[in-house]
Amino acid sequence: MKLTSYLQWQKLQHPVLTDHQTELWLRYAPSDNPDISGNKLLKLKYQLELALQQKYQGLLTFGGAFSNHLVATAAAAAKNNLKSIGIVRGEDADLNNPTLAICQSYGMQLIRVSRAYYQSRHLSETIQQLNNQFPGYLHIPEGGTCEAAVRGVSELDMRNTPNGPASLLICAVGSGGTIAGLIHGAESTAVLGIAVVKDLSLPQKIKQFLPTDRLWPEWQLIQAVHQPRYGRFDQELWQFCQSFTDQKVRLEPIYTGKALYSVFELIKSGVIPKGSRLSFFHTGGLQALKGLAYRGLINPITDSEQ
Repeated sequence: MKLTSYLQWQKLQHPVLTDHQTELWLRYAPSDNPDISGNKLLKLKYQLELALQQKYQGLLTFGGAFSNHLVATAAAAAKNNLKSIGIVRGEDADLNNPTLAICQSYGMQLIRVSRAYYQSRHLSETIQQLNNQFPGYLHIPEGGTCEAAVRGVSELDMRNTPNGPASLLICAVGSGGTIAGLIHGAESTAVLGIAVVKDLSLPQKIKQFLPTDRLWPEWQLIQAVHQPRYGRFDQELWQFCQSFTDQKVRLEPIYTGKALYSVFELIKSGVIPKGSRLSFFHTGGLQALKGLAYRGLINPITDSEQ
């Protein structure tokens, strides 16, 4: 079943787009709760269904101190009367930062662990230890990425913009689940992923969700063209993110803003040809702005920007 009732489109306006005769449509997937908007709601949909159907008492997942995924999981669990546990990377993580404070407001139990322990989260002995310690909790991978998440994202119709079919579907890529979902739902439309992390294993992570028994649309993964290291950004990138506020478009410079900046560079360089109609998935993550302000990396967020 395609998800359509709550999805929205917005056509961006910019001189670069005009000069290159390019349409750029932002695709949103909002919900009634901004903490679980964007790709997170889609990625959690079937994992929540499983937890409820099989009567798990809660969700257990993993994330960093400013993880969008932790917030979304906490919010989604609370909405569905489930408990939640977040395994947080770093024994020194500040439990009072805006992200973790939101998680706790939804009732999530936070457990800080060493970075060495966190690295072992995929090992069978760590998984077994967590199962023994927290029986009755459904384990959700870091970032939510798994086959169920890919299925949820695949239901997002990115192809059919209000002006007609897109020539290219685009998204930011962190763990690979979102782009895999877009590829599943793309039919014959090409897909471009812009990696905002430096992870040489990303292509293989994506391919594991693309079985070889069917023909997939053309897809490509490229590194973000500016500040490619995860979590790093400069004033130029932040100013780019802010340049769309007059269109009521909010961007953060870690995922969506960084990927969109890359799209504009690809348009200007001619890599994306003139006359294209682009469909770009705005994957949310806007709670991260509060965390950036908390760390003094951007100016404090005003009430009008909440």
